[in-house]
Amino acid sequence: MFSLLRRFFTLIGKVCQFWAGVGSSSVRALFRPFATSSNMAKSKFEYVRNFETDDTCLRNCYIVVRLDGRNFHKFSEQHVFTKPNDNRALGLMTRSARSVMEELEDIIIAYGQSDEFSFVFKRSSTWFKRRASKLMTHVASQFSSSYVFYWKEFFGEQPLLYPPGFDGRVVLYPCNRNLRDYLSWRQADCHINNLYNTVFWTLVQKGGLTTAQAEDRLKGTLAADKNEILFSEFDINYNKESALHRKGTTLIWEKRDETVTKRLKLPNEEEKEVPVTRSRRRVEAHHSDIIGDQFWEEHPDILENDNS
Repeated sequence: MFSLLRRFFTLIGKVCQFWAGVGSSSVRALFRPFATSSNMAKSKFEYVRNFETDDTCLRNCYIVVRLDGRNFHKFSEQHVFTKPNDNRALGLMTRSARSVMEELEDIIIAYGQSDEFSFVFKRSSTWFKRRASKLMTHVASQFSSSYVFYWKEFFGEQPLLYPPGFDGRVVLYPCNRNLRDYLSWRQADCHINNLYNTVFWTLVQKGGLTTAQAEDRLKGTLAADKNEILFSEFDINYNKESALHRKGTTLIWEKRDETVTKRLKLPNEEEKEVPVTRSRRRVEAHHSDIIGDQFWEEHPDILENDNS
């Protein structure tokens, strides 16, 4: 018994002598393989990140990302779009824009016409840390992929001959007046282009002119002249043409009540179908004037207060 105790205390003494001779730095070294360090994740090549430019969008500004179809004149001819307006193509553009808004909910309004669409991020948005390159590329990629994905929904069995392309740009607008003027500019552009195209293709399709003759006929004409040609020669009142073509498409978020049927189990263990109504935000399309005040008065929650 005493020999066992003597051996035990001898062993304890040797252990104490060992640790007394080991420095604190040596003790840390023993456990270093189990420690983590941020330096382990870096390399000598990390410096190349310093070449990236800061493209953070200025705070308290609306961020507008505008997409335009790349070489869509050729694309529309190759895919035999109806002239002057192809409702299938316009519907596909709107469906693609709706997909972008549903993916990026900080977009408060979008406006599109022909082969372009503008997306407005709210002033307080912090998506992608407000980096212009991230916002633009995400919008462009989501829109382009949606255009391809939903092609058959609008064009049926007509094949997509090659992938469409869209270029983008980012512009900042600091106040509501600037933003409204931008959207008014795009809608005014829609009106100018659509009026010209309507008269041009009416002269070709109904008037028997060649495209060169129609172009020559319209040189120097004003809006009143074009309206007169449509009315006096073809009995067409331009103001009664489709609002989709004249005004373009405005997409906004609106609340809609949805009623669904749910099966509920009653206390007596019977099941009963009960209608349940709930309010949900959905992207809705409008083909109305956004230059005047009426649209904005009817939807006051779109714009943020300039004084906030």
